[in-house]
Amino acid sequence: MVLAVFAIALLWASPGFSQSRIKDIVDFEGVRDNMLVGYGLVVGLNGTGDGLNSAIFTRESLIGMLQRLGVNADDDALDTNNVAAVMVTATLPPFSRQGARIDVNASALGDASSLLGGTLLVTPLVGADGEIYAVAQGTLAVGGFSAQGAAETVIKGVPTSARIANGAIVEREINFRLEDLQRVKMTLRNPDFTTARRVSRAINAFVGLETTRVLDPGTIEMDIPDAYNGRVVEMITDIEQLRVEPDQIARVVIDEQSGVIVMGENVRINQVAIAQGSLTIRITETPQVSQPLPFSNTGTTETVDRTNIEIDEGGDQRLTVLSTGVSLQEVVNGLNALGIGPRDMITILQAIKFAGALQADIEVM
Repeated sequence: MVLAVFAIALLWASPGFSQSRIKDIVDFEGVRDNMLVGYGLVVGLNGTGDGLNSAIFTRESLIGMLQRLGVNADDDALDTNNVAAVMVTATLPPFSRQGARIDVNASALGDASSLLGGTLLVTPLVGADGEIYAVAQGTLAVGGFSAQGAAETVIKGVPTSARIANGAIVEREINFRLEDLQRVKMTLRNPDFTTARRVSRAINAFVGLETTRVLDPGTIEMDIPDAYNGRVVEMITDIEQLRVEPDQIARVVIDEQSGVIVMGENVRINQVAIAQGSLTIRITETPQVSQPLPFSNTGTTETVDRTNIEIDEGGDQRLTVLSTGVSLQEVVNGLNALGIGPRDMITILQAIKFAGALQADIEVM
């Protein structure tokens, strides 16, 4: 596992794969998704909905909906388990126009056991500003199921979460026009001074003018050249295809749960000696039965304990010396020479960092 991860890291570090398109490392101002959320009711469930006595919000929502439809349902005897309250979420893509359709997700809010077979009623979806941007309704598609018997229950997936493809209609557009911009801001997905400067230089070289400036490690601002006046979309199309080499800080990322280790190209280690060994004690119990000879009138059958103890002091482990400024490949070769597994390698890297010999940041996931 670790060798495969290191091999991928070395492949990325090779010159043929060092340059990336600007569109893959930056986000353009205004070109972004917007999160929508709403509260709704799902009906038509086969006895798997909320209990109205325990889910008070479902009861109140159901009564309010029926009253708006002209049905007086404000009765203490109201009891049904075919209705469930859900939270509905969606993502509004950039430049979505009125009448366009988007996908929505519905998740049970109360004690419903499954949304299978349910239908979402009209649900307004609001944005962070409190305005309604879409309305959702439709039949839920559930990827999981549950079955229960007297002595066993089988659950596959998450039956309390569902999706409606093209289940919402956009009712309000976001007032943003690229053509009205006098300047464009680009945000780096991985902020870095060097990468921002390289992006700025690449754009200036392409346009032939000093039109960009680096505001901070994550933001580049560009004035719209006269040649692209009123044609901002064409300008972004040309710019995002330019290639630059992103810089990266020296970092070691460790996932202790899975034992995955990823090292950046710029990781360096000062001269250090590494030894790895362990004491292993293995105790094996093999009871044996002792019994008298056949047809013997004396003696009894007894169980005799037999214990075997093996001790491994790690005497075959070796000491490895890593020279100053070794590369990523030399670090891998040096640690693999000790026959170290993923878990021990994590501990060794953290010890090298603690000793001040690892010139990189360690980030534990």
